[in-house]
Amino acid sequence: MPSLNKVLLMGNLTRDPELRYTASGAAVCEFGLAVNRKWTGKDGKSGEEVLFVDVTVWGKSGQAASEHLNKGSPVFIEGRLKLDTWESPQGKRSKISVEGESCQFLPNKAVPDSTGPVQDGALDVADDEIPF
Repeated sequence: MPSLNKVLLMGNLTRDPELRYTASGAAVCEFGLAVNRKWTGKDGKSGEEVLFVDVTVWGKSGQAASEHLNKGSPVFIEGRLKLDTWESPQGKRSKISVEGESCQFLPNKAVPDSTGPVQDGALDVADDEIPF
C-alpha cells in the first residue's frame, strides 16, 4: 500500500532559531512555529486556535534560517512528520515534530497597493482558503 508523509505549514516563529552542528559537521536548526486557524461559525461568532509545532531544518537551509529568521518571522515550511519516543521517570513519552525539507522566508508585512494585489510576494488569501 502506498504511503505519503508530507506537511505544508505557514506560520510565525515562536522563538529564535537555535543552530548547532553534529559531530560530523552537519548543521541542524531548531525552532518553534505557531500556525493560526481562524473561523466564523454559523452563529456568526468568530474563533481562533493556535497550533504550536517544533521544526528541525538541516544543512544549508538550517544555516539560512538561523541567519535570517528570528522570533515572530513568517515562514513557509515543507517537510514531513517525525515521531520521537523516549523513556522518562513518568513512563514512555513521545512527541511529533516536523522535519523541514524546504524553508521559504516570507515578507514580514504585506502592504496592499491601490492598483491590485498584495505587494512583496505575500499571499492574499481568505481565512478558509488553502493557498496551494
